[in-house]
Amino acid sequence: MASFTRYLRSLKWTPLPLGVGFAVIAATQYRHTRKREMIPEIDIELPLWCRSTVLGSYVRTFGCDMTEAEVEDILQYNSLSSLFRRSLKPSSRPVNAASALTSPVDGTILQAGRGVTYSLGSFLGPNIWSGVSPDDGATADDSCYHNSCITDPDANELHQVVLYLAPGDYHRFHSPADWKVIHRRHFPGELLSVNPSFAAWIPNLFVLNERVAYIGTWKYGFFSMTAVGATNVGSVKTYFDEDLRTNERCRPSCTFSDKTFEGPGHNFTFSKGAPFGEFNLGSTIVLLFEAPKNSVMSVLPGQKIKMGEALLAPETFTDKTAGSDKDCVHNKGVER
Repeated sequence: MASFTRYLRSLKWTPLPLGVGFAVIAATQYRHTRKREMIPEIDIELPLWCRSTVLGSYVRTFGCDMTEAEVEDILQYNSLSSLFRRSLKPSSRPVNAASALTSPVDGTILQAGRGVTYSLGSFLGPNIWSGVSPDDGATADDSCYHNSCITDPDANELHQVVLYLAPGDYHRFHSPADWKVIHRRHFPGELLSVNPSFAAWIPNLFVLNERVAYIGTWKYGFFSMTAVGATNVGSVKTYFDEDLRTNERCRPSCTFSDKTFEGPGHNFTFSKGAPFGEFNLGSTIVLLFEAPKNSVMSVLPGQKIKMGEALLAPETFTDKTAGSDKDCVHNKGVER
């Protein structure tokens, strides 16, 4: 806080007329409201006579490959939203069997490797899933937070992969590994653009935007997948979490809501490649996970990738730590 105060004092401030200030506030609030209003608009059913023009223009502009879709005829999609969330032919996205971690989406790799470039405590909030008290400083000190996520610090490190979904990409996301979800945390927030050219200017962009974090375990320990909202895209749906409500105007952005998956009917174990959820239009997925220190990423920043392709080099992963979580994974996706 002290460093931030010093930074503010170092800035050169230019006084503005009071009317200009009110105008900026009004414009910002209007844009914020319009972003959240756009989701119902893209759900509006299009008359059959205009679908070829509207949807065809979108497909051409963003390079959507409709030959991969289960329904190739764009006239069968009654809205822009249904086109964004189109399902694909199963054969179009084979899942790499040799790698322990595969891409959950079609998109572009923004970041991949050890460590993170933002505050873990701010991004995920208090670590209550590993038995760490929110008052022990874990959210204030990132090194403490990092250590609280690692179950085997001698053998493992925390890694991350950030994937950006462009408007033309397949907009459903899948399980990137065999893992078990134990907790969900939803942060209402902004809907700032996550386009790489814009995100480069805002280091903590992912901390500001609306996001839904699913936290759990896999064969190497801690594992999380976070769906981050983007411009006009606060809407996130997951197929197993019926209580999740996103893109709500009345929710203050400085809060979060939790849900713990435990007890009868809440055993959510996913297999690699299983359907998990979907976005509207475009967004970002952030994977944070514990893995061996000798893990080697098989992707580089800027690389295009498709769902099911390897994120980690297969040869770096042996089954030395395979345990009960792996044994109870079901090929069909989620076990209730």
